[in-house]
Amino acid sequence: MTVTSSSVASAAPAEEVLREIARKVLWIATSIVDAANRGRPNASGVKVGGHQSSSASMVDIMVSLWFAELTRNDRVSVKPHASPVLHAINYLIGDLDAKYLTTLRSKGGLQSYPSRLKDPDTVDFSTGSVGIGATAALWAAMSHRYLTSHFDSTPEAGRFISLLGDAELDEGAVWEAVADPSTAKMGELLWVVDLNRQSLDRIVPDVQIHRLMGMFEAAGWQVITLKWGRKVSALFDRPGGDDLRTRLETMPNEEYQRLLRVDAEQIADRIVGDDGSEALRELLRSVPSDQLAVALRDLGGHDIGLLLDTFAHVDPDRPTVVFAYTVKGRGLPTEGHPNNHSVLLTDVQMVALAESVGANPADPWRRFQDGSFAATLCAERGHALRRRAAVTNPRPDAVPAALSRKHRAPVSTQAALGRFLTDLTREAPEVARRVVTCSPDVASSTNLGGWINKTGVWSVADRPDWFADDPERVLKWSEGAGGQHIELGIAEVNLVSLLSELGSTWSRWAERLVPIATIYDPFLSRALEPWSCGIYAGGQSIIVGTPSGVTLAPEGGAHQSITTPSIGLQQPGCVAWEPAFAQDLEWCFLDAIDHVGVPGGTSAYFRLSTRPVDQALARLPEDPLLLERRRRHAVAGGYRLTDHPLADERVTLVGVGAIMPEVVAAADALTGLGVTAGIVCLTSPDLIFRSAQGKGSDIASALFPSESPAPLLTVMDGHPHTLAFLAGLRGDRTKNLGVTEFGQSSALQDAYRIHGIDTATIVDVALSLTGR
Repeated sequence: MTVTSSSVASAAPAEEVLREIARKVLWIATSIVDAANRGRPNASGVKVGGHQSSSASMVDIMVSLWFAELTRNDRVSVKPHASPVLHAINYLIGDLDAKYLTTLRSKGGLQSYPSRLKDPDTVDFSTGSVGIGATAALWAAMSHRYLTSHFDSTPEAGRFISLLGDAELDEGAVWEAVADPSTAKMGELLWVVDLNRQSLDRIVPDVQIHRLMGMFEAAGWQVITLKWGRKVSALFDRPGGDDLRTRLETMPNEEYQRLLRVDAEQIADRIVGDDGSEALRELLRSVPSDQLAVALRDLGGHDIGLLLDTFAHVDPDRPTVVFAYTVKGRGLPTEGHPNNHSVLLTDVQMVALAESVGANPADPWRRFQDGSFAATLCAERGHALRRRAAVTNPRPDAVPAALSRKHRAPVSTQAALGRFLTDLTREAPEVARRVVTCSPDVASSTNLGGWINKTGVWSVADRPDWFADDPERVLKWSEGAGGQHIELGIAEVNLVSLLSELGSTWSRWAERLVPIATIYDPFLSRALEPWSCGIYAGGQSIIVGTPSGVTLAPEGGAHQSITTPSIGLQQPGCVAWEPAFAQDLEWCFLDAIDHVGVPGGTSAYFRLSTRPVDQALARLPEDPLLLERRRRHAVAGGYRLTDHPLADERVTLVGVGAIMPEVVAAADALTGLGVTAGIVCLTSPDLIFRSAQGKGSDIASALFPSESPAPLLTVMDGHPHTLAFLAGLRGDRTKNLGVTEFGQSSALQDAYRIHGIDTATIVDVALSLTGR
């Protein structure tokens, strides 16, 4: 669907006022970047940067939204490079103090890209990661739908709007989200593509707009194209106008951009070329060159009246994408230049811009005169958009420290997770009510089957269960509004993006959720960047990577993870766990749940295994006081399995996760050889590292007391450098065993021998450390 000037019944009553505001926004946004680069000292010489041209192309679109269309219930994701426009608008509506306008990209000031947590004004979504911010609004919409289907107290929401650059459509994450079947039913979604046909390095030679439109249409979206504004459309309606339209629409993007850079007197001749029709020549001769230059720039994304009409008439029953043609650098001396992405206006150019928009360079932040139509509209919109802060009970549901199950039979940590979730529904139903699980088509293979059978699968719309009467079916797949599991396709980026938004509901709408996702651990890297971006944006969640390591030996190298332990340790805003035993998993998972969806909370990453482990190896104390001490140590990061005097210890074996049976067996073998070996079982190398840095608890000192040094031998099913930091605790001699090569299909013990993490290797290296 292409919207043209003929579909606009009349200009919006406040359109001229909106144009006045747009000129002011363009000036302030450009000045914000100018002040950051030329207005403050820069002793380091490192470029501050900013994006004046990328901001300029978005001004008319954003002014149309903020000053005429949005409600306080709407949420908007703004493309990264348009952050100065967002701040300029927030300043004019009273949502940003003037003291911040000179602080772009400085400490405590405006962030380089919109940041929900770090910017001082209202920012709905953190963007900056290309494509991820654009899809965030989609997952927020889904999260709100989930909330409303489970909690009657959920506040109302409006539209979920994404403003994205056309180059962001190159990002696969966008299409993974668009293609998800649930998306087609979400009429609250509105995307506006800033189609300026330029990327960072170049003019895009062929945007292939029709191909992109077809992809959205195939996914069930309403597609609207705003190509030409009303000024140039009036020329199309005159004799020769059809030829003019054909010429402009068939010329390459580069040629069109070049027309924007030539003298106005040259435009007509360049359009006509060598074979233009006589009717085209007559038309262009009748238009003064300065008016022709204005008409040439009159694209749909800069026609405020056309934009307003479009926003008011989108289909409410399905998602909508608007392709709004724009000029990068619109209204700036840099408009249309192929290399204008990061170009900064000079002092002379800033003076010229001020003159063109009626601004005063000596007083760049001057608002509109009190009592003027523009000032009144700014005040009205500021009031209309002002939100009340979400008020959340810091601990709305009491999370128990432990459950009642006795873990005696051999079980893997992955299977223990499934049991844990079903136990939670019985022993802590109010906590379980807040849990929502997600999976990229691996729910059954990651042991979520029992949970799904109890809680059901959530869907945007109810779906019939055609296998409900099948007695042979083990996994019940009943989809409806009451379910607590969300199943996505095989798209890990979708998984973690949804996880972030589910984990933000406590701060957006004052309703806590505890989102838990399972993913095959080797595929964590595929979702790493959007997962990290979601945590940066304030999303709190738990992601479970399972199965992990070369322990899944028969699956081969393609399904064996090596680097994920260090990834978890290095991820800010997240605690990484790798429990070995079911009891440890229960304790640590409850602790993680207690820290999700609350002010000051954190995300968590659990690395689990499918290897059944003898639970007797955990040597749980029978005494209640000692058992509680074990629990406190486990949730702090680790504990000692041996209780001999530390002064007798000749070597300390440190193990993590599924490798603990080999560690315990090696310690027993060493004892038989007359070498007293201590055993430290770490549940979270991450927390131990923090403790070693003086952050958090003193668990590192408790496990490795300075008065009792001993050589350390660390063992884990992952890269050995993850635990190498332990050598710095006391200066102990250390050897680190782990996985440093790609795996191969084999039996479990063969895999351990191949990578040198088997019992025999542990014993051999331990003896070497003791000098034997």
